[in-house]
Amino acid sequence: MNIVFHTFLKKSLLLLLVGLLLQGCFVAKDYSRPDWEATAHLFRTDQLSMDSLSMATVSWKTLFTDPYLQQYISEGLQQNLDIRMALQRMLAAEAYAKQGRAGYWPAVQGTATATHQELSKNGQFGSFLANTSVEQFELSATLSWEADIWGKIRSNKRANEAGYLQTVAAHQAVKTQLVAAIATTYYQLLALDAQLDVTRKTLVTRDSSVTTIKALKDAGQVTQVAVDQNIALYNNAKALEVDLGAAIFRAENTLNLLLGRYPQELARGSLEGQTLETEIQWGVPATLLSNRPDVMASEYGLIQAFELTNVARSRYYPSLTLTATGGLQSLELDKLLEANSLFANLIGGLTEPLFNRRAIRTQHEVAKAQQEEALLQFKKSLLVAGNEVSNALFAYQAASQKMQYRNREVEALRKAEANSEELLKNGYATYLDLLTARQSALSAELNVIDNKLQQLVSVVTLYEALGGGWR
Repeated sequence: MNIVFHTFLKKSLLLLLVGLLLQGCFVAKDYSRPDWEATAHLFRTDQLSMDSLSMATVSWKTLFTDPYLQQYISEGLQQNLDIRMALQRMLAAEAYAKQGRAGYWPAVQGTATATHQELSKNGQFGSFLANTSVEQFELSATLSWEADIWGKIRSNKRANEAGYLQTVAAHQAVKTQLVAAIATTYYQLLALDAQLDVTRKTLVTRDSSVTTIKALKDAGQVTQVAVDQNIALYNNAKALEVDLGAAIFRAENTLNLLLGRYPQELARGSLEGQTLETEIQWGVPATLLSNRPDVMASEYGLIQAFELTNVARSRYYPSLTLTATGGLQSLELDKLLEANSLFANLIGGLTEPLFNRRAIRTQHEVAKAQQEEALLQFKKSLLVAGNEVSNALFAYQAASQKMQYRNREVEALRKAEANSEELLKNGYATYLDLLTARQSALSAELNVIDNKLQQLVSVVTLYEALGGGWR
């Protein structure tokens, strides 16, 4: 029995060695990033960057200095439901990646069976046996292993790993989007607070103006029309106050949703206290390949499609499979553990697909089409990224240029309002001049706040477009 077992072992090792040697026949191609010349021209700007440094590498904790905003971003990254769902997708992909790495190992299955068979006494075998009842007991294990001759297992492993890395990048992309969404909503909330404060100060002034206009009417200097116009302006500001209050309520609810909270009031700073000290650097377009999570995810999708094409191509070639079964087998239960109950089978064979109704060819053609689609998606993601960076850069530069003009406008209109009021009191101006000046001054002050918001949001948008926020 020992001679049989040793012979079985030698043959098994020989077939295993043959399988390992044949793995040197690896025919699957290795992935290389496509050379796309358009990458160098992704940014539309007159200020071409010669520095590879990008503000995307700056942590959001450094970019955003407001302690309330830092707290909300940290909380959002922990509690946001989109983040948590992306994490679960990443864990599922990791499980597939682990399964792909285990593809090189043999599969082992254990079996324990007890069989009772009643033979027909008039049948072929029962007529020769005195006892037509047959029992058999078996304890066995089956090992099967496929040699990766053409690289199918290796390519499948790489495809699963690329799929996992794609979900990691997708998780990072959600983090980038979330950080930008929280910061943008927070700044919008601060801007609404500032506009509400200006409106309330305007209400105090206009209430006083109504009293003044009524006194001038009683003195015969203005008509009832002037009184009615001032009352209308006062009520216009009151309506604006209501609108701003409703907008603040909605903005708070939006921010709470991003934080994974129930609707509630939120503590916050002021718009005047917001500063972004980080230098505006956008780097060269090539940095998007390592900073933009969505671009990285699309490339991992391309890698996965490339490796699956390798898998589909390998199906044209024969596969070498080794199957070994061994264990204990006996007709009597009390003799099952004896040496004479040992048995072993070893099967090694090459399987070559000959005719399978075009299934392999179809799979290969589909895989190639999906690979081409993944390549186009990768190129599209780069174009979208470059477009977003270009737009964000232009918006930031426009908001910065516009700010000086907005400030000058407010300064001029405030002087016009003060002068109109003084001239009206002395009979040198009409109430229409004063009304126009006051309405224009309020609009200008609100525009300054909106422009400050645009500046902050444009920096956040540029930060997101460059791929910042996930580190």
